[in-house]
Amino acid sequence: MMEDKDKILDEIFSNDPLGLLNVKLKTSNVKTADERLSSSFEEINDFIAKNDREPAPNPSNISEYQLYSRLKNLREDEGKMLALEPQDTYGILKVEKKEINSIDDIFNDDLLGIFDDGEAQSLFEFKHTPREIARAEADFVARRKPCKNFKDYEEYFKTIHSDLSSGRRKLIPFHYELLKENNYYVHNGVILFLKSVKWVKQIQEFESGIHNRPDGRTQVIFENGTSSNMMFQSLYKALHFNGKAITENADNVTEEFYESFTDITEEDQEAGYIYVLSSKSSDPKISEIQNLFKIGYSTTPVANRIKKAEKEPTYLMAPVQIEAEYKTFNMNTQKFEQLLHNFFGASCLNIDIYDDKLRRHMPQEWFIVPLRIIDQAIELIITEQIFKYSYNKDLEEIIEK
Repeated sequence: MMEDKDKILDEIFSNDPLGLLNVKLKTSNVKTADERLSSSFEEINDFIAKNDREPAPNPSNISEYQLYSRLKNLREDEGKMLALEPQDTYGILKVEKKEINSIDDIFNDDLLGIFDDGEAQSLFEFKHTPREIARAEADFVARRKPCKNFKDYEEYFKTIHSDLSSGRRKLIPFHYELLKENNYYVHNGVILFLKSVKWVKQIQEFESGIHNRPDGRTQVIFENGTSSNMMFQSLYKALHFNGKAITENADNVTEEFYESFTDITEEDQEAGYIYVLSSKSSDPKISEIQNLFKIGYSTTPVANRIKKAEKEPTYLMAPVQIEAEYKTFNMNTQKFEQLLHNFFGASCLNIDIYDDKLRRHMPQEWFIVPLRIIDQAIELIITEQIFKYSYNKDLEEIIEK
């Protein structure tokens, strides 16, 4: 009986004209992690060979932007850079070899902090400085050099760290309009100070047309004791892709405001208007946000100022409604506005708005805060009590410090 079964099976397998019963062994084409790493870096080499430059963060070219991000991440990983050193044809990884000849060399080369004493570090105490990344401008790579008079700035950087830790200053989303002389910023975890700019006029061509956009050499001081004279637009692009702005010291702003607030003259002089607006936009990404208000100031009556709101990015390219309007006297109205913006800084709306010519704008005066809280903050400013309080956006309440 068994012989009959074997005979039948032999007949089945031998009578297979279409080869349906032929089993082909599968070969694995899955790459190892090392092979994937090597292949991904080779794409960067191919780009440099073809374009004679490193990939840049070009938002209009997705593939180039991906290569830029890949290179940036590689430069932040010591292990991967060492593994790719044999392939680094153009020297873009700049691996630093260190000779280990003694126990001291081992402790001095403790990149991961394994031999630390375990003491807690401050949130703003940066132990390692990130490596330089490719700049957004392909024709200019800023080179940092030691700052000869860094001692003149060192205490200021310590004060910035202290202010950030105590909440007197805050990290806020970076926008082009915030990039000004004598202000502080954070790039890749390192605080920098924009001391000055030597302005020149430069015509630049964009997809939306040709624009006059000012540019010039900057004097930038970094908290790690280095300085740079990178171009203003290069600094802007670097901060735009990976940076934050640091607000002014809230106590200083308050003090300056009250100095002007209490400077009463014989005849009260009208200074301007502080206003609170709501948006009538039909755009769901705006209309669906509850408690969204614009806090601003104007030197002219607010009704006149907002007549063409639907054509202005600062008003989100839509009509607005006046929710509150305060006429001010004998004061710096702009400082009043700045106090409110600092107070509600953590609740600032972060959104891109495009004008009629499809140019991108980032309005900064819109906040997600209940109207009653805005009224309460204005009252605290007028009574000179604002410095005793802060706004908790999670609770939607003003709380005592």
